[in-house]
Amino acid sequence: MKTIKKLIKYFIIVFLIQSLCFPLLSSASTKEDLAKLKSSVKSEAAIVIEATTGKIIYSKNANTIKYPASTTKILTAIIAIEECSLDDMALVSEYAVTSIPSGYTNANIQVGETLSIKDLLYALMLASANEAAVVIAEHISGSNSAFADHMNEKATQIGCKDTHFVNANGMHNKSHYTTAYDMALITQYAMKNKIFREIVSTTSYTLPATKIYPYNSRTFTNTNSLIIVNKNNVSNNYYYPYAVGVKTGYTSPAGNCLVSAANNNGLEFITVILGAKAKDVRYIDTINLFNFAFNNYSFIKLKSKNNSVTNIEVENASDDTKKLNLLINSDIIVLSNIDNRNSNVEPKITLKDNLSAPIVKGEVVGSITYEFDGDTYKADLIASSDVERKVDFIYSLCIKILIISFILLFITGILIKRKLKVKNISKKRRHLYKSKGA
Repeated sequence: MKTIKKLIKYFIIVFLIQSLCFPLLSSASTKEDLAKLKSSVKSEAAIVIEATTGKIIYSKNANTIKYPASTTKILTAIIAIEECSLDDMALVSEYAVTSIPSGYTNANIQVGETLSIKDLLYALMLASANEAAVVIAEHISGSNSAFADHMNEKATQIGCKDTHFVNANGMHNKSHYTTAYDMALITQYAMKNKIFREIVSTTSYTLPATKIYPYNSRTFTNTNSLIIVNKNNVSNNYYYPYAVGVKTGYTSPAGNCLVSAANNNGLEFITVILGAKAKDVRYIDTINLFNFAFNNYSFIKLKSKNNSVTNIEVENASDDTKKLNLLINSDIIVLSNIDNRNSNVEPKITLKDNLSAPIVKGEVVGSITYEFDGDTYKADLIASSDVERKVDFIYSLCIKILIISFILLFITGILIKRKLKVKNISKKRRHLYKSKGA
């Protein structure tokens, strides 16, 4: 009986802690919930975006330069995945191990070991192993600094404007910086990769034994508490059931950082927290961001593919085909918050210049554009049927004249051909008659 009471008491305490730390925001009004969120976010910089569209749901100092710490490794990982085979083997140099100062995390990787890119990626993203980042950098670019140049090129390609990295692992350097928005862009890009998603959502991993380290003791748990139900057999108060990654980070100058992704029935949000004063703050802020996004936003379909949009009359078309029904060639799905969910959106229809017959069924004849909650959604309009050219009197008369002319020419040709044939026969007969007379 005492045991049951203790269990009940334990669950009540856990419930109260979770309720206080991560209350689900009400869905009465997006504006009201946003006001509550603004007052609750304590980190220096924060952002939440929808993963498919990239729409910013909430931001705080999102374009302010900050130190990213180990969230840097997100870019290191996606470059390695794109440019290497997971089975590629990389040699651990002395520099890769000895260049990591005391106090920075490592996976006990040994000088002279040969590890696969796959093993290094799991050590990088789960254990946040700084030496693993250097090994990957040297394997791809020859050195940590050369790889950093490659990272900066990649960040620019992704769309980052305020990011500059000088190493592959995020060890502190005044010239190594980013913003919450840029980091969200990098993560949005990386999360499109199936291998990356699988790695960052893994809870634990064991490095294989090697000749230099012949033990299977290098097992590590993901540093991201959002995806761990229990830590050391103790209930984890920061576990978030929809979380699917991504990466933690910490240095004294950077503070506590956390880049996360959460997916609920296909709706996915990405959050970035930079400069939190404590670990619990980065998790509390992240969960509040997710709760706000999931409680207030969803996808709604404004128009379905192949639905009729409008009817038009086509110039120079025949009477029985001139009325053309225009169909939309793809679904129009928009991200909407609660306040805008019942909004009546009038689309803008644009037809091709000088649109006239003939038109083939399925031909693109224009476009339709919806402006919704500050974003633009566009699709093509296609013809639902063939449209034939109108045959007017003059055109018809010309056609008839051409046909009659062609027939007359054809008949004349035949008659001329026959006349020539008869003439040739007559000549042959006269020639034959003269020959016999001679």
